[in-house]
Amino acid sequence: MNEQLILIVEDEVSIRKFIALNLKRANFSTKEAPNGKEALSIIDKERISLVILDLNLPDIDGLEVCEKLRAAHPHLPVIILSARGQDMDRITGLELGADDYIVKPFNPLELVARIRSVLRRTESIREPEPLLTSGPLELNLKEQTLTKHQQPIKLTMREFHLLKLFFSKINEPISRDELLNEVWGENYFGDTKTVDVHIRRLREKIEDDPSHPVFIETIWGCGYRFKRIYT
Repeated sequence: MNEQLILIVEDEVSIRKFIALNLKRANFSTKEAPNGKEALSIIDKERISLVILDLNLPDIDGLEVCEKLRAAHPHLPVIILSARGQDMDRITGLELGADDYIVKPFNPLELVARIRSVLRRTESIREPEPLLTSGPLELNLKEQTLTKHQQPIKLTMREFHLLKLFFSKINEPISRDELLNEVWGENYFGDTKTVDVHIRRLREKIEDDPSHPVFIETIWGCGYRFKRIYT
């Protein structure tokens, strides 16, 4: 197994060291960054497996850091660990591409479990598989890329995994609960609104007119269906 290196982005030294200690006990290697600028620099130089990101950073707001990460490293897993527990903070963080959101104070055992869950999903989508197509969309599961009319579309890891699940059950209705369990994991502590947020963002990327979707159809009272488009 490749070494899994976790970057802890947290300005409070005591919290940062507490997280690092518990991750090392769980056999993870760690790097630490006290601010957003240093975190981005480390990510550009190191092979980071996952980022634990606080939002209240002294230089760059954590949400902005998350957005920058998604633009430069779309498949790098990010778990937000923040004292901000309001629904809008959670929704904004997930919309920007975070893979999970944990509110302080937190149980370190739960944090480790969430990290392992996210890493398992990351590893599963890196397995070489065939090229999947629907109309002008081509999803390459080996290279983790999506193109439309041969033009690349940037995806977050969560969006990529959603599309992989949709392609595996193409033309079949999939409930929000099933999407949540399969993509976020059975231990995810959230509601189905999270699914709707990500579907909306995904539609904005792949649909010609997101308000009249062709690929991702809403099945009222159930969830969604990804349709096979023939050209």
